[in-house]
Amino acid sequence: MLAADRSSRRLPTGGRIDRSKLVNFTFDGRRLQGCEGDTLASALLANGVDLVGRSFKYGRPRGIVGHGAEEPNAIVSVGEGSRCTPNLRATQVELFEGLTATSNVSSQGVAKRAGSALGRLMPAGFYYKIFMAPAGLWRFWEQRLRNAAGLGRVPEGADPDFYEKINHHVDVLIAGAGPAGIAAALAAGRCGARVMLVDEQAELGGSLLASTLHIDGQPAALWLEQAIAELHTFPNVQLLPRSTVFGYYDHNLLAVLERCTDHLPAPAQGIPRQRLHRVRAKQTVLATGAVERPATFANNDLPGVMLASAIFVYVNRYAVAPGERLVLFTSDDHAYQTALDWQRGGREVVAVVDVRADPNGALPQAVKAAGVEVIAGSGVIEAKGRRRVTGALVAPLDADGSRLAGAPRLLPCDLIATSAGWSPLVHLSSQAGATPVWSDEALAFLPGEPRQQTRSAGGARGTMRLADCLREGTQAGTQTAALAGHSDVQAQMPPFATDEPSEEPSQALFLVPHLKPVSRAPKQFVDEQLDVTAADIELAAREGYRSVEHVKRYTALGFGTDQGKLGNVNGVAILANALGQSIAETGTTMFRPAYTPVAFGAIAGRDVGDLFDPERRTPMHDWHQRQGAEWEDVGRWKRPWYYPRPGETMADAVARECLAARRGVAILDASTLGKIDVQGPDAAMFLDRIYSGGFLKLGVGRCRYGLMLREDGTIFDDGVVARLSEHRYLLHTTTGNAEAVLAWLELWRQTEWPELQVYCTSVTDHWATAAVVGPQSRAVLAKVCEDVDLSVTAFPFMAARACHVAGEPARVFRISFSGELAFEVNVAAAAGQRVWDALLAAGEAFGITPYGTETMHVLRAEKGFIIVGQDTDGSMTPDDMGLAWAVRRNKRFGFLGDRSLDLADHQRPDRLQFVGLETVDGETVLAEGAQLVRGEGVRDMVGNMEGYVTSSYFSAALNRPIALAMIKAGRQRHAEILHCSLATGRSVAVRIVNPVFYDPDGERQRV
Repeated sequence: MLAADRSSRRLPTGGRIDRSKLVNFTFDGRRLQGCEGDTLASALLANGVDLVGRSFKYGRPRGIVGHGAEEPNAIVSVGEGSRCTPNLRATQVELFEGLTATSNVSSQGVAKRAGSALGRLMPAGFYYKIFMAPAGLWRFWEQRLRNAAGLGRVPEGADPDFYEKINHHVDVLIAGAGPAGIAAALAAGRCGARVMLVDEQAELGGSLLASTLHIDGQPAALWLEQAIAELHTFPNVQLLPRSTVFGYYDHNLLAVLERCTDHLPAPAQGIPRQRLHRVRAKQTVLATGAVERPATFANNDLPGVMLASAIFVYVNRYAVAPGERLVLFTSDDHAYQTALDWQRGGREVVAVVDVRADPNGALPQAVKAAGVEVIAGSGVIEAKGRRRVTGALVAPLDADGSRLAGAPRLLPCDLIATSAGWSPLVHLSSQAGATPVWSDEALAFLPGEPRQQTRSAGGARGTMRLADCLREGTQAGTQTAALAGHSDVQAQMPPFATDEPSEEPSQALFLVPHLKPVSRAPKQFVDEQLDVTAADIELAAREGYRSVEHVKRYTALGFGTDQGKLGNVNGVAILANALGQSIAETGTTMFRPAYTPVAFGAIAGRDVGDLFDPERRTPMHDWHQRQGAEWEDVGRWKRPWYYPRPGETMADAVARECLAARRGVAILDASTLGKIDVQGPDAAMFLDRIYSGGFLKLGVGRCRYGLMLREDGTIFDDGVVARLSEHRYLLHTTTGNAEAVLAWLELWRQTEWPELQVYCTSVTDHWATAAVVGPQSRAVLAKVCEDVDLSVTAFPFMAARACHVAGEPARVFRISFSGELAFEVNVAAAAGQRVWDALLAAGEAFGITPYGTETMHVLRAEKGFIIVGQDTDGSMTPDDMGLAWAVRRNKRFGFLGDRSLDLADHQRPDRLQFVGLETVDGETVLAEGAQLVRGEGVRDMVGNMEGYVTSSYFSAALNRPIALAMIKAGRQRHAEILHCSLATGRSVAVRIVNPVFYDPDGERQRV
């Protein structure tokens, strides 16, 4: 049977679907048809598919309940193989040709077959009570619980699609394109504000897409069409359908997921599957609407029990009637429209059951006039049926609806529509820091006092009448545009006139009483997806749980994909009643991102494969490659390790490079060293607090070595800081720590010292750096640098000069990580290779030799210079490393880690201290990380460590091995003999010496 045109559940007229375009799809292996414009849910209902899933714990049959993000049961996997996406709501999946969907019924296994039998073993918190012992069986139970949960499977194979991220800055972001959102966008757009309007549906309009009302004398659908057409004419307005604002973060940063091609039969060439928008908005309008609450009564999870608003949408938007005979159960006037539209579609309304004693508003009067029985002061206390509703058990209730007031009667039907009030979608405002506040008037939690630049409008703040939603949206759009700096002169909009009938107040309806007490009645479900019942919540209260957050975790209420959209308010009310307190006193849970599930691919974006850990190259990379350099990965950078010549071993090449630096001239590509530009009137004060040394009086054109400490007084990073002008500094960091240092600076600048006017910018990629090192380095630089005096008096050690090198603007720093006369030449990255070539040409007569990181390590080790992360492990203080001279304790404002240096643990005399080592035999090169012990026997090497080796090399300049180490009280143990264990099982004797092996007075670097 073709469901699209011959199914009895597809209405012959109406809806926004295109009946001329049939769409073939497959659900659980069945070949079905729908229409273009259908969702998977509406197409399934049109085809008479009642069973779309089974429940988590009990394996009970479940059907479609809602029509949007609130849907708890119709959770499906769409696609096949590596393109299979699990845990999608069928209500939000657009139908397309060839769609393949699978329900989670097939994964229910044990639950499906034996759920009812096991039900008594699975009360609230059953996983804390049953499966914990014996401990060895937890893995066994965990696997079976996961299989029973029915939440889909991870796709097999690599994801063949790609995803993107994009950043935006807007004046006003509007979340939700229903009546309030559309009106807000029109108002803000007319003011000239940069507006982004986001909505999760394929069509903008929200509730207007199914509305039967009129706005300003014309059908709501026509008004909507004209409004969207006007929005399309605004160059300052961006419309994002098929997009969900799923996260609201600090400083008005919002995360938006756009589904770019999920609605297409095949991936579109060059278009990402999904796109993550990171939006920084000056102002936001939350027009996310509200969801209807279901009534909680016995067996309310049977297929055929649906939200009244969902039936309204399926009838009016999709032309689908999910049954034949309807019983409407409500506590407000609004739901009566569903009964009228159901009857107008040719279906029977058996009765309307209203908990209120005398519903007498315009809509109830219209229903009565249509010949429908209205059973007032009563409630549906139980749904009858096995695989689908076959009847509704109705009984009179007392005035407040908490007790039965008479004998029940059975109404035969195949569909029960429920409406127990409306819950504003406060999820985003809650994420933004506003605590939801209970309103007895609205019978709902409303957005609390905003903590960010945001405001709610329409259903999101409890406003349910269409005209009021339109007016609130207009006001919110105008006000936010004005706050973002745009005049509201052009935003004048006439008052909206609608033909919606007046409504009488609704009545609270959270739990419908039964003939039996809650603990013995047929299950009354509060959260259908996680099988949480009213009895579970009462049990949690009896077992001592009073906090709603604790009850949530104990029962799993609101844990599922709907994130409490349907069940939270009913659950809180049931808990409040069990605790004998008000709903306001009980409160609600706080909502966190994501509002709806987000694929890992969207979060990763393009940062996968080769881009997951990008390979960074210096401007001279290709030159190094041509010279046959071996490579070392330092952080994300590719750095030349050494340059072997034909027939040379690594040791031969490193020895040659070291001797060139010590005796002639050598050149190093140091472009990878972290460089951070710090500017601002308070830059000196900022750095004085960040570094342990003093920077307030550092002269312009001078450099100083600095240590960054953590709050606990341990070394975080080190490097040379140069003062370029009165309010500008250049910080050098270690290669691998550059990103962490910038984040550290920003953390303190933004959160602790926001009063300081200072700005930090990473410029590592902006500058190519060539370190010219060795006794002949000045002569080499003089050939290509004519506008600066390079003499020792005019350009002393630890000085910086702006000049030209090989005709290119440059900064030259006279600093040294080798202990030799050295100049670090910095030029724009684009000029890096040309200046490198010029330096090589100028040094050719002096035998200039390129060297890599291994030689750099040997040269610095000969001088006793530390490498943070190699010689330190995160627990060393400056004194441990012999760097107490780099700490100034008398600063007026102190520095990070200052007070922690006085901790008793940092003052222990037996702390590990930085020392040098030489082997007694003068031949053995120690292994880095090797342990040092007093004795040389095997027993002495177990549990008796005195320290360990941090760096170890063979020094060509000294013609012997050298090593650096951390040893307990090492500086007081000069010349003491220890033993170092080797990988061969033997040990070698070592002597503790000064860590500076070469030129201990530092004369060579100052000449």
